[in-house]
Amino acid sequence: MREDEQLAEQFETHRVHLRAVAQRMLGSLSDADDAVQEAWLRLSRVDVDAIENLAAWLRTVTARICLDMLRSRSSRREDLVGQQMPEAPCSDDDSGPEREAVLADSVGPALLVVLDTLEPAERVAFVLHDIFAVPFAEIAGIVDRTPVATKKLASRARRKVRGTPLIPRAELARRRQVVETFLTAARDGDLDAILTVLAPDVVRRADRAALPADAPAEVRGAHSVAQGVKDFGQRARFAEPALVDGAVGAVVARWGRLQLALTFTVEDDRITAYEVICVPERLARLELALIDGCASAG
Repeated sequence: MREDEQLAEQFETHRVHLRAVAQRMLGSLSDADDAVQEAWLRLSRVDVDAIENLAAWLRTVTARICLDMLRSRSSRREDLVGQQMPEAPCSDDDSGPEREAVLADSVGPALLVVLDTLEPAERVAFVLHDIFAVPFAEIAGIVDRTPVATKKLASRARRKVRGTPLIPRAELARRRQVVETFLTAARDGDLDAILTVLAPDVVRRADRAALPADAPAEVRGAHSVAQGVKDFGQRARFAEPALVDGAVGAVVARWGRLQLALTFTVEDDRITAYEVICVPERLARLELALIDGCASAG
């Protein structure tokens, strides 16, 4: 076997892990593929015999590439502050549903959205340590901090990811179950199941950008609201419960980017009101976190 073929074979044994790391750091399959490909190009330009631990070297290089990409992404977002947003920011684009499903299944919409609220170095430290159990000593070299400072960085990120629930854990679990039932029924288009979690006098409010042009911003009554929830079913495929400003809500994310947030008022295990938030300025002001505060490497 030729030397370059042997090197390529070695790299392929690490590709799945590197892609998983990059997906969680970048929240994008295409960006993750780009990062992993760049790691391969860098490997092909170095003396492999001088690398003591190929797995750790590749992970470090991939993480540094991801950190640079996150920093570049943050800079572009700062440039967009104050500019007018495009019309209908919540329009549905069904391109690439298979790839979206792969990312959602392996990572989860809520985790992607919450990770996107972290600073680049926080995100890298959290993903590597809390999801992939990489030692702080190794992460420190990636984020250019001491191990002690890196530990504090990950701790700060962890607090953001976990959030601060405003209600007791038992009540949080009950409300989460109500929201999960709501979302499942919406995905299935099951009108009867939707009605079981809606109070008779439920009120639905929504930003205009989240609705068809002729739909009212406010709807009252269980049957009227339930019909609208059925229409929400396609988007509900990309929805997941999350903490929204400390209460149980839901986020809808496509391609790792937040599109909608839903807030709920729940009384006696029924939804008495909910709001669909779509305006970018309003979304940016929300505090988002995972309900259970944990994440899986997948």
